[in-house]
Amino acid sequence: MIVGMNIFESIILGLVQGFTEFIPVSSSGHLVLAQRLFSNGPSDQLFVESLDIGTTVALIIYFWPRLVKLYMRVFHEHDYRLLRNIVITSIPAGVIGFALASYIEKNDSLIQPLVVAIMLAVVGILMIVVDKLPKLSETKDGTHLNPWRALVVGVAQVFALVPGVSRSGSTIIASRFMGLKSEEAAEYSFMVSIPIMLGLITKLFLKSSDRAYMVAHADLVIWGNIAAFVSGVIAIKFVLGYLAKHGLALFGWYRVALAAVVLAVLLIK
Repeated sequence: MIVGMNIFESIILGLVQGFTEFIPVSSSGHLVLAQRLFSNGPSDQLFVESLDIGTTVALIIYFWPRLVKLYMRVFHEHDYRLLRNIVITSIPAGVIGFALASYIEKNDSLIQPLVVAIMLAVVGILMIVVDKLPKLSETKDGTHLNPWRALVVGVAQVFALVPGVSRSGSTIIASRFMGLKSEEAAEYSFMVSIPIMLGLITKLFLKSSDRAYMVAHADLVIWGNIAAFVSGVIAIKFVLGYLAKHGLALFGWYRVALAAVVLAVLLIK
């Protein structure tokens, strides 16, 4: 995909990454579809991964006051509950993602539009019904989850390795089932994604081939990440504000509708 990509296309992909990383509609799925739209060829996984830099910076800046509060809780109040839960939730996706990283990068079958469409629809249907199902006893926020519930959310996050699922979508759904309200579920989802995203961008800078890739395409990577940062901040603010008053059904219907469009295009071809 990087062959023939121009700055305008990199900015568009950055905007797609920023908005869909935090709006629970699957950033990886949308990027697969967007790249196919531009090139009609396979997705460039390394360029997609490089866009995590912009969204990670957006997440850290937006949640900086909460991160400072977490620091104060741990080191001044000796309250380790939220940190414990974040670590527990991060472990499954971190371990499995690290173990399967090379396989995912090389296996094009995981980034086919058909896989994306199916996952968009499946998770979308879950979002539509989740607000209508009985929940476990309601919990105030991520601090008050017990370790087993935090682990359940972590296991759900593993499924986000498949394009079309959505990291934020899978963790928000699981958090809702574990008793969190929609807004608290989204906030916890974003907090627990920070370690995973930091791990992803650390890998980009530590692996020599990844560094060489970003240097060779520095202009595209920089502009894409600027767009991802700006749209990411907007998306975080929107999602938290929306879910403070509404449930997940709107995002679910969007996913189902997009899946139907993708399947229709595939059938026509």
